[in-house]
Amino acid sequence: MSQTNPPPVATEEAPSDIAVSVRNVSKNYGDVEALKDLTLDFPRGELTSLLGPSGCGKTTLLKIIAGLLKPTSGEVEISGKPITGPGPDRAFVFQDFALLPWATVLRNVAFGLELRGVAKSEREAIAEKYINNVGLSGFEHSYPHELSGGMRQRVGLARALSVDADVLLMDEPFSAVDEQTRRKFQEDLLTLVHEENKTFIFVTHSIEEAVYVSDQIAILLPRPSRVLEVIRPSGFRNKSADSIRRDPEYLDIVDNIWASLRSYVE
Repeated sequence: MSQTNPPPVATEEAPSDIAVSVRNVSKNYGDVEALKDLTLDFPRGELTSLLGPSGCGKTTLLKIIAGLLKPTSGEVEISGKPITGPGPDRAFVFQDFALLPWATVLRNVAFGLELRGVAKSEREAIAEKYINNVGLSGFEHSYPHELSGGMRQRVGLARALSVDADVLLMDEPFSAVDEQTRRKFQEDLLTLVHEENKTFIFVTHSIEEAVYVSDQIAILLPRPSRVLEVIRPSGFRNKSADSIRRDPEYLDIVDNIWASLRSYVE
């Protein structure tokens, strides 16, 4: 497969307030290099998407930031402090929901707070707030098997929000739902980013989704992964959710990213 230099995509300088800083991170699995000297900053209070071909190391990078994997070399800092493992400053939204099948929605959402020793009345009040925020009021006492896939994913998101972590790590959270539900999730995510003032790191395979929801997009090269470029869509970010997909700048950025990636896609 031939590789050509991709066309440039307009970028905007990132804000100086950095929540997560990845510096020269490499990750090897035996003889396989998944990441190589990868450096990337994640601005505080924004959503950054990790976008790239399958197998390019997006989930590996996310797990290193979460503290679930140790890098072979390099380091990751959260608010200027090196991470040494999982911590309360980060919460993970898994692709496969990772819910407790024997627990109600309320118990699932409150579970992280329960592990931290928060009193039952307090943690349930917090859980109910976020259950309402993700549109699941009335399902507090339902069990995961009684919910649709989209509803289970909302439970996972509410659980991550309820622990009040500074950084939310989302590994393709909408990939298992139908297109209509996915679009509604994307709109809801834009609202949450605006209201929660947290730092979201979002893995996706979808160019359209990345451009739609992101303040910043990091395009990763195939293994061993490095950052090809960082894009900061700006002109349409203050528009309504309904009008973003029709905005000429949105459409141009989607086309330019595909032009950048197509020679790397098998």
